[in-house]
Amino acid sequence: MKIEKDRVVRFHYTVSEQGQDPLESSKEREPMAILVGHNNIIPGLEKALEGHEAGDSFGVDVAAAEAYGERREGLSQRVPKKHFDGQKLAPGMQVVLNTNFGPRAVTIQKVGMSVVDVDLNHPMSGKDLHFDIEVVDVREASKEEIEHGHVHGEGGHQH
Repeated sequence: MKIEKDRVVRFHYTVSEQGQDPLESSKEREPMAILVGHNNIIPGLEKALEGHEAGDSFGVDVAAAEAYGERREGLSQRVPKKHFDGQKLAPGMQVVLNTNFGPRAVTIQKVGMSVVDVDLNHPMSGKDLHFDIEVVDVREASKEEIEHGHVHGEGGHQH
């Protein structure tokens, strides 16, 4: 069965910045499970998966614009220190900040007495990425998964 919209695909991945050592891999854990065509992963990787089948292994380069976007200068914000729940902070650290729009990964730029300056760009923004992919299986999505826009059950969301 080929990967296309409204199908569930489970796959292993290893990601690296192009020409660099791997940053992350799913090889030592369960494969990632996504519902194709519902914006569950970066656009460039989703496009690269389409048309493949279980058992396929391939590599793909994904430009920053099709991954986590280009870096945007000036995308920083000063946040009261109390929003970091007493974490020990240092410039360069990546932390998750709870915002009005849900959790967001930020990079600490500067730590003051009562405020913290953070870079709101995604930590992987501006980076061209390389993925090594191994497709584990592909199946039809259930009606409920399509309605909810994500995978249920093994490797997916538990309601």
